[in-house]
Amino acid sequence: QVQLVESGGGLVQPGGSLRLSCAASGSDFGRSIMAWYRQAPGQTRELIGTITPGSSTSYADSVKGRFTISRDNAKTTVYLQMNSLKPEDTAVYYCKLQNFLTGLDYWGKGTLVTVSS
Repeated sequence: QVQLVESGGGLVQPGGSLRLSCAASGSDFGRSIMAWYRQAPGQTRELIGTITPGSSTSYADSVKGRFTISRDNAKTTVYLQMNSLKPEDTAVYYCKLQNFLTGLDYWGKGTLVTVSS
């Protein structure tokens, strides 16, 4: 059974930084595409970016240059480094694993990030 657990959320001031982690279990993590999404109150879930098994990344324009996704296959963990945070980055952040064989998606339960002074 695939399980994803996000951590690292919290309250941060505008301009600050946070690093989120997503620990995966029960999957062939090293061959899976991982992604980070976020959902602000009253908004639809938004794709932030993805990282391939070979660590190629892509990002939404809204976070490009501020957010960085990385992965540690040995620790089966994906990270989201968020810098220069803005109030509009406030959201619940989710990670997603796409099974490389079936194409099925698995989601974590999310971690809340609040950017406020």
